[in-house]
Amino acid sequence: MQSFARFRAPFSLRCGAILIDYIVLVAIVAFSTLVSRLLGGGGRSAGNSSETVGIILAVVVAALDLGILPGLTGLTVGKWATGLRILRGDGGEIGIGRAFLRHFVGYPLSLLTLGLGFLMAAFTVRGRGLHDLIANTIVVRDWPAIAVSGPGSELKRSEV
Repeated sequence: MQSFARFRAPFSLRCGAILIDYIVLVAIVAFSTLVSRLLGGGGRSAGNSSETVGIILAVVVAALDLGILPGLTGLTVGKWATGLRILRGDGGEIGIGRAFLRHFVGYPLSLLTLGLGFLMAAFTVRGRGLHDLIANTIVVRDWPAIAVSGPGSELKRSEV
């Protein structure tokens, strides 16, 4: 019997991926704040409007990058840049609902535990954080799967 195995994502790459995702969001807010200050800050309505547009744009980009995109592809911008993919616990695609659960419920809960929910990923066997356990997901390297044929057989690269 042949099955396929994927390698779990190293904790350092997972940290890099989420850092990239948040840099994108913070850059949007920082740029809109800069534009707001150039337009007069809080003294003029144009300044307030540009800050509001920046915040709304950041929320929309967060929903796309952390909810819809991984729900459809298993990738966020950060996961794509670091070569990682989010899968369901059984190896299937996660879907949009599970992606929103993972990022918009699981992440805040992982953060509320003073970061221990994220740190769990460094020490669990499958590399799953609290947000992964909540959404039944796993983060793996986005390389071709390895075909494994029964006990004692050699690992062979598969193009799957």
